[in-house]
Amino acid sequence: MRNDLKNRTPVGSAVDTKILNELKEYSRETGIPLSKLLDKAITMYLESTKK
Repeated sequence: MRNDLKNRTPVGSAVDTKILNELKEYSRETGIPLSKLLDKAITMYLESTKK
């Protein structure tokens, strides 16, 4: 594990190639880091599944 990350945890996962390419392109266009986009997407998903 990386010791230089204070508030983040590296994860490994397989993602649909088309979705990942679209996300990377959006990241390039907006300047928003991929990690922040993933944080937002996961947060939105978790909130949408709360009862």
